[in-house]
Amino acid sequence: MPRPQKSRRICCYPDYWSFAPDQDTANDTVVISLDEFETIRLIDYQSKTQEQCAQEMNVARTTVTAIYDTARKKLAQALVEGRRIIISGGNYTLDNTISEEIARKGSTILRIAVTYENGQIFQHFGRTEQFKLYDVADGKIINEQVVGTMGAGHGALAGFLKNAQADILICGGIGGDAQMAMQEAGITLYGGNMGSTDEAVQAFLAQTLVQNENPTCDHHDHEHGEGHSCGDHSCGNH
Repeated sequence: MPRPQKSRRICCYPDYWSFAPDQDTANDTVVISLDEFETIRLIDYQSKTQEQCAQEMNVARTTVTAIYDTARKKLAQALVEGRRIIISGGNYTLDNTISEEIARKGSTILRIAVTYENGQIFQHFGRTEQFKLYDVADGKIINEQVVGTMGAGHGALAGFLKNAQADILICGGIGGDAQMAMQEAGITLYGGNMGSTDEAVQAFLAQTLVQNENPTCDHHDHEHGEGHSCGDHSCGNH
């Protein structure tokens, strides 16, 4: 029986999950796993050696070499053949750095995270500086906590929520890439909401909170400045 494959540690989720030719006439799709993406990020973007990459991903250098070679071939195929690139899946574990103030929860507890600012649902997911966490058991809130985020950008925030063991996210505007990050993290999304965070959670518990089909960052017709994005990815150098 072959030895089980060791999972690869990644810093955080990417901010951008898909790429396509300008005219979106891609012949086919190339899927790059998150561990493959991480080797590209560390080696080509951050100019680290394969040995350094292996240390950060907690695997052998030979493993990194194999992952990196596969990732480069996929990128070359997409560029030369005009294929769409999707980042998804892979054998990875997310770097579990998170504030010690966030208690671990049991399997029977439902944890709801809400983008938070002064008691209201903060409207731009990628700029969220605080989440309010609600722990629910038997349909009742048993604990509430406001926590600060540990990074900027969609990917870092999605990783923060996954490590915080959030099951549900209630928020205002949220872009398509951030929605893909929530899906990868296994977090159910209720986007496009406004008003009191407490009232939104009560509506969720009463099963009256609507899951908007297109909760993008401009769904409330906010006036964004030119070049606005809901966040900038920022993985620090370890």
